[in-house]
Amino acid sequence: MTTLLDERIPRTLDTLLREWARNDHRGVTLEAWLFEDEAARRAAEAVLSEVGVRARLRSAYKPLVHTFLEEIDTADLKRVTVRYPVHEEADRLRFLSEAYPLAALLDGIELLFEPGAADLTYLVTLEYTTGLVAEHVVFAPNRLRSNHLDEVDLTPTGWLKVTGRPDEASNLDEPLETEIEQVFHKVMAVVAAHEWPEAEPYAETLAIDVMIPGIERPLDYGDEVMSTREALHEDFYFSVLEFFKRKSGRPPEDRSVQPGQIVPDIRAGEGDAHVRVTLRSFGAPQDPVKPEQDIETADAAPDLGQIHRELAVLPGETFEGISREGRPVRGIYRAGSRPAVLVTSGQHANETSAPVGTLRAVRRLLANSDANIAYIPVENPDGYALHGRLCEGNPRHMHHAARYTSLGNDLEYGRSEPLYEIGARNQALEMSGAQLHLNFHGYPAHEWTRPFTGYLPRGFELWTIPKGFFLIMRHHPSWAETARTLIEAVTTGLSAVPGLAEFNRRQIEICSIHSGGTPYEIINDVPCLITADERHPSPLTLITEFPDETIYGDAYRFAHTVQMATVIAAEEAFASIMARVS
Repeated sequence: MTTLLDERIPRTLDTLLREWARNDHRGVTLEAWLFEDEAARRAAEAVLSEVGVRARLRSAYKPLVHTFLEEIDTADLKRVTVRYPVHEEADRLRFLSEAYPLAALLDGIELLFEPGAADLTYLVTLEYTTGLVAEHVVFAPNRLRSNHLDEVDLTPTGWLKVTGRPDEASNLDEPLETEIEQVFHKVMAVVAAHEWPEAEPYAETLAIDVMIPGIERPLDYGDEVMSTREALHEDFYFSVLEFFKRKSGRPPEDRSVQPGQIVPDIRAGEGDAHVRVTLRSFGAPQDPVKPEQDIETADAAPDLGQIHRELAVLPGETFEGISREGRPVRGIYRAGSRPAVLVTSGQHANETSAPVGTLRAVRRLLANSDANIAYIPVENPDGYALHGRLCEGNPRHMHHAARYTSLGNDLEYGRSEPLYEIGARNQALEMSGAQLHLNFHGYPAHEWTRPFTGYLPRGFELWTIPKGFFLIMRHHPSWAETARTLIEAVTTGLSAVPGLAEFNRRQIEICSIHSGGTPYEIINDVPCLITADERHPSPLTLITEFPDETIYGDAYRFAHTVQMATVIAAEEAFASIMARVS
């Protein structure tokens, strides 16, 4: 193991108290914006009050949402108008997105968003049923910073404002680099400074372990939660991946780079932040063991061992690939007289509802002796094992470190020898000749942010806010008509799933308010994207996206039931379509 960084960074809140909770600052008015939860900020205000400092400590992360939760009286509120900042160095909808999920939290209250100036303030007008009209100016502390791509980001930051200082000392109104910002930039600096090998992979595992205070606040809408630790994980993972793409000469949208496994593990800590960056070897594969569940009613992702046991009792010829760490990528193929369909899940292993949903569906399909099904329940077992380990510490974080393979690439783009995970899919296609590939996925069930590189997740802006169960149809150009017929049939079939239409309508409504519209087609209450694309071997590829990455219990059961229903509807529709054209 090689250690690149091992450092403790003072907690900014404690530093503020040491500096300002003194009698010689009596009479001062202090405002600070920090990446701290409300309880910690209120406790610090009380300490400052004891020495005569009038203090208000606010959140630097999602300040408008925190202001409504902590400072604005919403009783008898009938109308809210928010003029949000529009800054030339940020996406024009950046601050509208950052206000999410205000539209859901103010359910039943008329809410209007209007674009404003570049002054980093939200102007809020509140109208009450009593006739009272109140206005609030909500500061959104941000600063311009150069990033690892030599671009400039407008990023949330700590801030300090002090007035009424004795002895005619100057007032303060300036950025305050907090410990979480320092942790992020120190890690990116050591990654950039390290002498990496010339050839990929650059390491087996690049581990980023952090213990740090912060915000972990559930919200009263869906699966929403505001988490600075989750956001730090996301920014570390994708920023380091972007760094390695650039080092290898690849464009930002590339998914084939194989830097190795990048694993941020961000845990709750007290006091000073502790960050450690190491290069590690894989070691022998170890899979988290979970209690056995009935797959039909599973309320969380089962362990890999149970999925393989469930697969083993299904009829069909078995085949197997191998992962980078040496785990089997198992599948089955059962030939039949119906048109062949390939069903896969677990390509992105933190998308947890698809393996259970597809397993339930394939069980049912194979009860028909005519069904012609090739099936791989978990294409990325290394990522699946990593996701299980990370969830032991943070079960409600989306953990995109588990998205790709241990080589660091999206397995669909791993074409060079040795093939590793994609080898199993290649076998399935060769055995079955399937012209329809059902490739089942998920996406974040709550807001996905990267606050230390500009807030919105670069390259994934469409997926930052949940927008319901989503279908993507990719087809070879000559299959356009068939693709349209198939997706219309599938969405018609899904209308029979109890609660799905209402679930989609609500999420689409809230998402469209905070993202400026619906840049996709909605077919039978299901948002859809249909595109011609020849990069897939099968002429038809239907991809599902359920907002599932952090859900459990009833929400998880609903998710895998929708996934199951989609497999069944798609196989039935495809058989019917192909029977008409044969």
